[in-house]
Amino acid sequence: MKTYTFTADKKTIQEITSYFNKEDFSIPSDYMLYKISRKNLSIIIYKSDKVVIQGKEAKRYFEMFRPLESLLLPQAGSDEVGTGDFFGPVCVCASYLDEKTYQIISGLNLTDSKKLTDEYILKIAPKLIRNVKHSLLILDNEKYNQVIEDNNLNQIKAKLHNQAYINLRKKIKKLPEIIIVDDFCGEEKYYQYLKNEKTIKNIHFETKAETKYLSVAIAAIISRYAFLTKMNELSDKYQMLFPKGAGTIVDDFTKEFVNRYGLNELKKVAKLNFKNAQRI
Repeated sequence: MKTYTFTADKKTIQEITSYFNKEDFSIPSDYMLYKISRKNLSIIIYKSDKVVIQGKEAKRYFEMFRPLESLLLPQAGSDEVGTGDFFGPVCVCASYLDEKTYQIISGLNLTDSKKLTDEYILKIAPKLIRNVKHSLLILDNEKYNQVIEDNNLNQIKAKLHNQAYINLRKKIKKLPEIIIVDDFCGEEKYYQYLKNEKTIKNIHFETKAETKYLSVAIAAIISRYAFLTKMNELSDKYQMLFPKGAGTIVDDFTKEFVNRYGLNELKKVAKLNFKNAQRI
C-alpha cells in the first residue's frame, strides 16, 4: 500500500480538515491531531504537523494537499474559459505536464488564471503553448448558438473536456494516472452527459482545481489566452472594444453593436441564450 508523507503548515492542515465531513473523523491517538478515514483512504495528521496519507486513493489526495515542492508528475488537467461571457467563444484546454516540461516552465508564475492579469497571461501563454503538450478546443459563437439548442451549457463543457483529453491522448500516446477536471457538474452528471460518447475514464473532479494542480492552471492560462486573442480579433474586425462578462456594460455595448451591424451579425459574436440577448 502506497504511503505519502509531508510536513504541513497550519493553512494546509486547515484545508485538509475542512475538506472532509464530520463522520470521516475518528478519535485520534496520542501524538495525533486528526485521524481521517474513508474507504480506500487514511489520513493522519500528527502534532508534529507531519501528514501521512495511505490507501488506494492516497495518490489523489496527496496531489490535492501536497506542498508545491512535492508535485506529482506526470499529470494532466483541463479547464475552460468564456462560459460566463456574453461575447466571445468557449475555450477548453487539456494540458500534460511531466518532469521535463516542468523544468522548462517552472520559472514562470503559474497560478490560478483568475488571479493573473490579462497582460501577464498574454505574455506567458505563448511559452506554455510552445513547451507544454496540450489540446485546445475553441467553440465559436455561431457553432455555440447551434449546439446550445440541443445541449445545456454543462453538456457542452463535458463534451469539450472529453474531446480535449481524447485529442491529448493522441499526442502523448497514453494519459497519466492523474487526470483532473476543474469540476463544474460533478462526476455522475459529467458521465451522464457523455453517455453516447467515447469517454476518457478515471478522471478526478475537483473544485478550484486550478489552485491545486499545475496542469489545470496551465490549461486555464492557455484557454484564457485563446479567449483574449479571439476577443481582440473581434474588436479589430468590428472596430469596437468588446467587453467581457455579462453585466449592464455588456447590455449597453450590445445595443450599440446591433444599431451598427444588426441582429444577424450579433449571432456571430455572442451567446444568444444569455439574458443579455433576451433584454435586447
